[in-house]
Amino acid sequence: MTQASTLKIDGLKATIEGKEILKGLDLQINGGEVHAVMGPNGTGKSTLASALMGHPKYVVTEGSVTLNGDDVLEMAVDERARAGLFLAMQYPSEISGVTNSDFLRSAINARRGEGNEISLIKFIRQMEAKMKTLEMNTEFAHRYLNEGFSGGEKKRNEILQMLLLEPKFVILDEIDSGLDIDALRIVAEGVNSLRSPERGFLIITHYQRLLNYIKPDFVHVMMQGRIVKSGGPELAERLESEGYDWVKDELGIVDETVGQGA
Repeated sequence: MTQASTLKIDGLKATIEGKEILKGLDLQINGGEVHAVMGPNGTGKSTLASALMGHPKYVVTEGSVTLNGDDVLEMAVDERARAGLFLAMQYPSEISGVTNSDFLRSAINARRGEGNEISLIKFIRQMEAKMKTLEMNTEFAHRYLNEGFSGGEKKRNEILQMLLLEPKFVILDEIDSGLDIDALRIVAEGVNSLRSPERGFLIITHYQRLLNYIKPDFVHVMMQGRIVKSGGPELAERLESEGYDWVKDELGIVDETVGQGA
């Protein structure tokens, strides 16, 4: 059995264009755990995801991020991916001239390393099996990456990448946005199929509806660039029914936004 991993974030501060968005965020995710982060717009949720993956626009100014004790912040973006971090983006990019299948196979081989590349036949079998799970037409394998894909198709394609790469830690940045109820169910089933005692999940979402399908172990409220309150699934249910005002009142928070970043 693969040993469970730990992703630890301590006092993380990050800026974009000189404006501080994350203001000392602490979070630990162990293998087997699903953590959901919720909060109003502008509190830094997407900034957290981008900073963890090393997006160049987001500058970490203080704090640490470790994966099994290794310094994530010292790693390049591709090194973070090879170490086992995966981000399903809110707005996946379109790449003309690169087919979906070529991109996916290259990503798998980058993780496996030179001399351990996946055979073409094995890759096709795995890809088609996962596409069937996600109810994706196999023609998407031959189309350019995300080009002409609908919002829902892009989100399914992100989950397809996740299923094929089998990362240690999965970050889902508002993967539910723009999905109808059927697409939401399919995407959630794909995520749930990868849950295991060794793999951790960080789910960033505005809505409790996703958490009806992907049951979290922990729910965190993010405001002012920090996690200000944590609890179990019942916390998400209360946020859905009552909004965030009661959290602000309870903690004496006057202005919950930090500017840019969802």
